[in-house]
Amino acid sequence: MSIAADSTVNPALRVAVVGAGYWGPNLARNFAMSSDWELVAICDMDRERAEELARKTGEPAVVTSVDELLAEHEVDAVAIATPARTHHAIAMQAIAAGKHVVVEKPLADTTKRGREMVEAARAAGTVLMADHTYCYTPAVLKIRELIAAGELGEILYVDSVRINLGLVQPDVDVFWDLAPHDLSILDFILPGGLEPVSVSAQGADPLRSGKSCVGYLTLPLANGALAHVHVNWLSPTKIRQMVIGGSKKTLVWDDLNPQQRLSVFDRGVDLGRQEQVFGDAASRKGAAISYRLGDTWSPALSEFEPLGLMVTSFAEAIRKDQPAPTDGSSALRVLSVLEAASASLAAGGAKTLMGGGISSGAAKNTSMESAL
Repeated sequence: MSIAADSTVNPALRVAVVGAGYWGPNLARNFAMSSDWELVAICDMDRERAEELARKTGEPAVVTSVDELLAEHEVDAVAIATPARTHHAIAMQAIAAGKHVVVEKPLADTTKRGREMVEAARAAGTVLMADHTYCYTPAVLKIRELIAAGELGEILYVDSVRINLGLVQPDVDVFWDLAPHDLSILDFILPGGLEPVSVSAQGADPLRSGKSCVGYLTLPLANGALAHVHVNWLSPTKIRQMVIGGSKKTLVWDDLNPQQRLSVFDRGVDLGRQEQVFGDAASRKGAAISYRLGDTWSPALSEFEPLGLMVTSFAEAIRKDQPAPTDGSSALRVLSVLEAASASLAAGGAKTLMGGGISSGAAKNTSMESAL
């Protein structure tokens, strides 16, 4: 995390927020509060809504189109908080004007458009970043640290649950609405990022809304580990939990338990002893399992607003000319899994092989270090 900007050394960067709906106000508030940034404009087609947000964030200018924004205001960066289907057009226009861009999740509505955004930013020499907010939370930063330090050992499995009685979105299913959070976290904490061998998706639409309201994602990983993500709009109870099983220890993250968000369990199957006592796999088959029964501890976590760290990291990436912790490439990996999930869902849950088609003869898919 960086120290607050010194205006004599690092003058504040100028930013505009495009979109004053659900997420835009959160971005605008954090940019306005940051010493790294000067919020100079709010852009929204609904002028009244933009003016209301401007009154709450220091009275920046108000415009109703990206054309007007880029023509009339000198900005270093643009923050996009609009529907996913609009991200590509706005980002490409901003990048073409030489602006740095941060985009609300997901990066775009298709991998093709997301890749075009990444390539355009690379060619222009500008920073493209996804606002994967959970990656900037104290809990996820600590999880990443513990995994990188080898505290959990080799990752064997990840089981993630994100369910609640939520709003059925008009334009996306539950996978595209909720799963980007879990997928971006996995990409952030797993060594090498999220690179599943395949993706399988099962969904249900009990409301007959025309889209999946309950969903399950299965992601076999390259090292033989298995990741599973459960998302649901229809649960009467709210659960935000991730279990990460390692060869040494298991970590449980309960995001709704402020007193003990993280718990590390030094107990489980003792894989090292199994190997030592029984030797090869053939010898171990049918043998009694050896268990490890150790302590449970809860790591101490810092307290800060994740979006505040996100906007600081965006500024650092620009000033140091380096990839952001959740840069376009990481966002593209998340987007490719979402698109593969849609292809699997359309094929009745068939396994979608990453990098190509769908197994079982089904139709092809159509559809941080330094900054932290």
